[in-house]
Amino acid sequence: MNDAKTELGRKILKLKKQKSLKWADIAARITMSPVWTCALCMGQMSAEPQHARGIAEILGLDEEEEATLCEIPYRGAQPMPPTDPLIYRFYELVLVYGTSWKEMIQEEFGDGIMSAIDYDMLLERLPDQKGDRVKITMTGKFLSYKRY
Repeated sequence: MNDAKTELGRKILKLKKQKSLKWADIAARITMSPVWTCALCMGQMSAEPQHARGIAEILGLDEEEEATLCEIPYRGAQPMPPTDPLIYRFYELVLVYGTSWKEMIQEEFGDGIMSAIDYDMLLERLPDQKGDRVKITMTGKFLSYKRY
């Protein structure tokens, strides 16, 4: 994240906590998904003006902060490998299963990639007697490699 987006993300987390809000609460107010809303507030997306205005109203952000939400971010500015244990587990999943995902996706669709731009994600909590489980459903448009 750039410095302004990093600082704003920290401020948003504090305000969200002070106001006892969840990402689903904020997302519902701006009619976007909780995952996208969180990614926006953490500096990884750019908002349309109406979404930035809604978040500014909910959290009490000023005009400059509202404008920062609309700026195009520098995405994916994480250290590699990630140092946060939760984020590292996703990196570990890619290291262990990445080649299998690639093989299976290309077996089904052919030579190409799953888009992270035309993409949706849903995060759910699944109660389980051995400990609640995290369910993440990701869908991305398949993009074939162009031959030229």
